[in-house]
Amino acid sequence: MDVTKAALAALNTGITTAFNARLTGVETTYGRIAMTVNSTTRDQVYPKLSELGPMREWVGERFIERLETDGFVIRNRKFEKTIAVGVDDISDDQVGIYTPIASDMGQTAAELPDELCWEQLEKGFDTKHYDGQFFFDTDHPVLDKDGNEISVSNFGGGTGAAWYLIDDTRVIRPVIFQDREAAKITPKTSLTDDNVFHRDEFLWGAKRRCAAGFGAWQLAYGSRQPLTPENYGLARQAMIAMTGHRGRKLNLKPKLLVVSAANEGAAREILTAERNAAGATNIWRNTADLMVEGRLTL
Repeated sequence: MDVTKAALAALNTGITTAFNARLTGVETTYGRIAMTVNSTTRDQVYPKLSELGPMREWVGERFIERLETDGFVIRNRKFEKTIAVGVDDISDDQVGIYTPIASDMGQTAAELPDELCWEQLEKGFDTKHYDGQFFFDTDHPVLDKDGNEISVSNFGGGTGAAWYLIDDTRVIRPVIFQDREAAKITPKTSLTDDNVFHRDEFLWGAKRRCAAGFGAWQLAYGSRQPLTPENYGLARQAMIAMTGHRGRKLNLKPKLLVVSAANEGAAREILTAERNAAGATNIWRNTADLMVEGRLTL
């Protein structure tokens, strides 16, 4: 085809359309564990998400709980994906393959939050949160109803394949996906662009600014113990009994069990089998949704 401005405009439209259609059409999974926060700055500052006590009977003056606005900071990151197409390929009508490639770029951009959020969850075993403890830890400090510091655990221990119980019934989630700039694709296809002059190729580049960080540690319980009915039951018990700041009963609902492929069989046996290994009624059947996440590596 003749490489004219009109032909390039049509090609750009086709590639942008393919990119955007896939960008909005991909089924993602990060929303089960992450809340999305629209960011307006390079560094987004968050209050400490654990320091809200219970409602109290109003006697006398109000008791004001001031959120510490410097609880923790999540810095946005910049991501790109760029493809080059030779001018001769366009001239020779070799353009049919590039629309699927643009679609794949859109899928990659759409799945970036998945990659970041699941990676962040796995970092919880060896990365500290705002309270100075690892996100999954046995010693999270909170205050009891009398104002005394006590330790609360959201970690079951162990060194094996990780599994997670999640309360996904709340707006706040254990992970934060911070969206600063939505994904978009930009062409460099002007016949006077430097890339055309120097390398005889057109460029299409996708860009997205975002980040992932930890949210409320109370809403996730991580374990690297063997996934057995006994350990599953202990994890549920720990979450349901968990108290927050000033003795607040959190009333957590461990509705989601997240596992990697390594624990899929054990998880299905716990959550779907009618009978346990001894032939008795499986009391854990249907007590949580099962999510097998292929991006988990631990």
